[in-house]
Amino acid sequence: MSIHKPTFFYSFVLLLFFLSSCGTKLPTEYVEKNEWPKIYPDYVNVTIPVNIAPLTFELDEEADEMVARYKVGDIEIVCADKMQPDIDDWKEMTSAAKGKDIQVDVFARHDSRWTHYKPFTITVSPDSIDPWLSFRLIPPSYVSYEALTISQRCLENFDESVIYDNMLCSFEVDGQCINCHNYQQYNPERMQFHARQKNGGTVIAYDGQLKKVNMKNDSIISAGVYPAWHPWMKLIVYSTNHTNQSFFTTNRDKIEVYDSQSDLIAYDIDSDEVTNIENRDDELEVFPAWAPDGRTLYYSSAHFVRDSSNQDIIADVIAHYDSLHYNIYRKSFDPDTKQFGPRELVILADNLVAQTDSLVAQTDSIIAQDTTLTSHTSPLTSKHGSALLPRISPDGRFLLFSMADHGVFHIWHHDADLWLMDLQTGEVRPLDEVNSPETESYHTWSSNGRWIVFSSRRDDGSFTRPFFAHCNADGHFDKPFELPCADPDYHRQFLKNYNIPELMRGPVTYSPQDFADLLKGDGVPVKYVRQLSK
Repeated sequence: MSIHKPTFFYSFVLLLFFLSSCGTKLPTEYVEKNEWPKIYPDYVNVTIPVNIAPLTFELDEEADEMVARYKVGDIEIVCADKMQPDIDDWKEMTSAAKGKDIQVDVFARHDSRWTHYKPFTITVSPDSIDPWLSFRLIPPSYVSYEALTISQRCLENFDESVIYDNMLCSFEVDGQCINCHNYQQYNPERMQFHARQKNGGTVIAYDGQLKKVNMKNDSIISAGVYPAWHPWMKLIVYSTNHTNQSFFTTNRDKIEVYDSQSDLIAYDIDSDEVTNIENRDDELEVFPAWAPDGRTLYYSSAHFVRDSSNQDIIADVIAHYDSLHYNIYRKSFDPDTKQFGPRELVILADNLVAQTDSLVAQTDSIIAQDTTLTSHTSPLTSKHGSALLPRISPDGRFLLFSMADHGVFHIWHHDADLWLMDLQTGEVRPLDEVNSPETESYHTWSSNGRWIVFSSRRDDGSFTRPFFAHCNADGHFDKPFELPCADPDYHRQFLKNYNIPELMRGPVTYSPQDFADLLKGDGVPVKYVRQLSK
């Protein structure tokens, strides 16, 4: 029989498993196989934080029986059929293995013959990770997007709960959509997210106070979309976007999501003032992100000159969707005056062949005026490229971003990979040690800068799962590992995507109903100003 099978009546089966696995012993007679076992998830030779939940796995091939052992020093855990360590035993083992390796032995039986695979290791880093992760859980289908939640998971065990359920305010034709949760410095007491359509508005939670904001205003394109919370000020920068999508019948990338318009705005939480900080007619600005010093704002922007003969803006963008290439820029910020400086080019990643003469001249002018932008700071001069989602490491040294051939919504692009720029040396490189042949997109750093979490579709090309990778002091990463689950087969049966993973120092303590009650009320209108009040 195959040990790869679905698990139903989860809690009951898990209890029986732990009761029946206590007396599991390793085979005494077996043949050696000089190959690592095929297991799911793939935890072969990964590096994990010392405080992570138990790594569970199953054999990813046909077998009549499996026995596996975790071992460090005199401590060992032996399990049958599936490796599902008791959490207390696991915590004892990882504590003993801190800064060292856990050896893993896997045995499989085919008929009456046992095979011992080549042992592998799991390195336990002394670098811990923030204990909580939040994410959207969303179906992979456009037509069922309403059935989604913002959820949170404790990374130190398997506890999971809902922060907000979209269906609490969604009623068939009066639908709602929630997106883009974000925190100030990993603080779950300072968060925001958006609700669109029915009962739409921006939810702001700040140290026990909840507020719904109506950010729509005639002077800006739309309400805030993609957020970036200032590291210490009560200030959030958003992109404002008119977003559309088209569907393909034969293209491997099934959906193309694009902006027909997009700008950057700044919103002051106390005064409810909002102002434009980038609103060029020939640029599509998106995905703001603060440097940890709070004095530099990064973002992506694509140059797009509209066809004056085409009155349909959306049709104009669709006609050029595959020539939209985003570069990464930055703007200085003075916290005392709340003034932003002019934009500066950081990474030139777009299609140089398709650039207009005016953009080339503009780029040359920017580099000439800014002595900090040396030849090292624009090394991406390949024919195609679109650089998005800039995120700066907590020590301010590294810029992590997503790179694909074109476009703004890389989660739908199979060629999307993660790239890293060393802001000290200007070196830019793809993260070959992290990337897969499938999509890598949304990502964020841990608060200590030693871990990243990112969205990947490497398992099957369709469903997005969270993966973690350890970052060494020199900016090189260890092999990523998938979010552990109590049952290792869980993600193979789970028919939702994890979207926008964000690390937190603790859980969000507001209830879903707290947010629903808030959203059913009116939002505080914003006041548009040319310059935020000091």
